[in-house]
Amino acid sequence: MKKNILITWWTGYIGSHWVVAFEKAWYKTVIVDNLSNSSIDTLEWIKKILWYKPDFFELDLRDKEKLNEIFKKYNFDWVLHFAWLKAVGESQEKPFEYFDNNIKWSLNLFKIMNDFWVKKIVFSSSATVYKSLLEDTNKWLSEDNDTWETSNPYWTTKFLLENILKDLSNFSSFKVMNLRYFNPIWAHKSWFIWENPLWVPNNLLPYVMNVAIWKLDEVKIFWDDYNTIDWTWIRDYIDVCDLIEWHLKAYSLLENSLEKIPVSGIFETYNLWTWKWVSVLEIIKTVEKIVWKKIKYKIVWRRSWDLASVYCNPEKANKILNWKTKISLEESVKNMWKFYNN
Repeated sequence: MKKNILITWWTGYIGSHWVVAFEKAWYKTVIVDNLSNSSIDTLEWIKKILWYKPDFFELDLRDKEKLNEIFKKYNFDWVLHFAWLKAVGESQEKPFEYFDNNIKWSLNLFKIMNDFWVKKIVFSSSATVYKSLLEDTNKWLSEDNDTWETSNPYWTTKFLLENILKDLSNFSSFKVMNLRYFNPIWAHKSWFIWENPLWVPNNLLPYVMNVAIWKLDEVKIFWDDYNTIDWTWIRDYIDVCDLIEWHLKAYSLLENSLEKIPVSGIFETYNLWTWKWVSVLEIIKTVEKIVWKKIKYKIVWRRSWDLASVYCNPEKANKILNWKTKISLEESVKNMWKFYNN
């Protein structure tokens, strides 16, 4: 018998991939989204992959009455929860909107989960919760690094939600897989679902690709005085298809843990990364090599939230989940270019 999964804010870039992955892994997904920064067209693209449409409800998580009805209708086994608002710069301009949507709405969800005794959740977090990021030093981050002193409201919402879920695991028997990642790239191998925001891309690689196809004029590099190999900031990029495999393995581990600890709460954190960091200029050069054209860029002002380096140590996930990333940056960019070029 299929297990039922609730996936929140599913029409986003990552959430739509999880819907496909878990449906193919023989789970039944029930998906909710308010469609504020994504399109219902995603459901049609998912249908092209699966040959059917998963159950979808358009709603805000603050709509307790409708969310209760959904929980009554489906006997959920667990929840996969994503953040709704996730733009760093916007969060500094609209902090109350971020706290209201990402925190308050999540609390509504957690309360209803508790009421219906749906205690298992995989939470999409981020490496941005690490305190060490603010020290402006090149350092591999691991799960035991300190996590406080975030630099913007969006990162604060991730930090707070992690700690709320940790308390729920301690005092309400929640079973939590807390997955920290950053900079997923590329798209589903079918080319039907991809990173497709309604507005100008916030993420670097889609922005560079839009310059490559002359949709945008140039890449803005936000200053070049960082303490890095070429003075531009560095990140660790992971192919979204690799990230899908991590989530499937994480939930499998959560299921196995429940057999040994059926009542007590669980809170496990994993960094999901590739072990390889790349600078802004290296991303641009990689794209230039693959698309056979120069990418125009301009050095502009430094933004208040930009950090020199964000890359993590995924050794815990490598050992416990027994899996490593398989897709290189070059392969991701090649696949991405085929998509954009067509």
